[in-house]
Amino acid sequence: MNKSPLIIIFIFLSGIFLFAQKDIIDISTEWELSRESRYFFDTPQFENQLNYYPSFGIQPTYKFKWNEGYENFIFSFYYNLDRDKNRTYYDLREMYYQKANNNWELNIGFKKVFWGVTESCHLVDIVNQTDALKSFDGEEKLGQPMIQLSWFLSGIGSLDLFYLPYHRKRGFPGEKGRFRFNNVLDSDDIEYESGREEFNTDFAARWKHYFGAFDIGLSYFTGNGREPYFKFDEKNNIQAYYPLIDQYGIDLQITAGALLLKFESIYRTAKEQQFFAMDAGFEFTFSNVDNNGLDIGVLAEYLYDERGDWALSGLQDDIFYGSRLAFNDSQDTSLIAGGIHDFETSSNLFTLEATRRFKNNMLVSLEGRIFSGVSDKELFLLFFRQDSYFRISVSKYY
Repeated sequence: MNKSPLIIIFIFLSGIFLFAQKDIIDISTEWELSRESRYFFDTPQFENQLNYYPSFGIQPTYKFKWNEGYENFIFSFYYNLDRDKNRTYYDLREMYYQKANNNWELNIGFKKVFWGVTESCHLVDIVNQTDALKSFDGEEKLGQPMIQLSWFLSGIGSLDLFYLPYHRKRGFPGEKGRFRFNNVLDSDDIEYESGREEFNTDFAARWKHYFGAFDIGLSYFTGNGREPYFKFDEKNNIQAYYPLIDQYGIDLQITAGALLLKFESIYRTAKEQQFFAMDAGFEFTFSNVDNNGLDIGVLAEYLYDERGDWALSGLQDDIFYGSRLAFNDSQDTSLIAGGIHDFETSSNLFTLEATRRFKNNMLVSLEGRIFSGVSDKELFLLFFRQDSYFRISVSKYY
């Protein structure tokens, strides 16, 4: 990765921070140390893959406030050490300056933003690159260099405008890693459609507002796609490049008491493909069912992608179902379990996630994913069908 954009932004933000030091009124720090173990049940599909992967992560976060809280500087860095050399990596999660006023806000630097409302697939969430090395489900993101300007207008909603000067490539597992293809992908070998490559200027915009029970967001993105476009050669090896895309998105949530209705949809155009995708479903919560704070949520979503088997997520005609348990206790114990069933191929993915706090500064997370009956028609999940695993992570905060 070319380091020049990082150096320029670092110097700029450091200058702002040093200039404001005399006015700093609040400094908060947090260090997260994590120990993770992943165990894969099945015999590896490819040579040199392993069954057990211990790893160690560290993430310091610093937050500085001044000017009565209207100006902030946030810094968060992540490093992970793993048996898979590609999963030994670092990332500048966030490092940005924030200036707020009565009805606008400016953010400059590396930042993470999230768009979307659905549980199983975040179609509209496109600003940040997915950290595919950190998690399989795409929930983790890399920090994105940006200038973000937000306007908040009473009765009209809010408008976010993004200038994105640099594209970050997605990381892929190495030779020893799981969730890899038959040939090891080196992110440096993935090219661009744009002649300016990672320096192609990307733009994004999102308007959001609420009307009574309706929360709606409309978004647009143009520039380097965050998903690589994959092609197969005559030996079934994967080749990939980042296409130039235009994406139009909508996300909608309707709140009707204990019932949440959720919808996300995108239309994406590129030279190689144009497609429509959607995710629609609901979540209904039974509150305090044991008179001791236990909430039980029931979730279901239907996922559709016009690309069919070429959808990188594998979610082309699928249903997600699950249940969320929130114990609302002092340890913030929660659990979500469910699965995804493919109507076309009958492939299944079962999932379990649980978290619980201990001693106020320790978090234990459990995660399990089981692939069952993965069809030979699944172009991408086929490579992962022997990658069912269980993960336990213990994080301590200082």
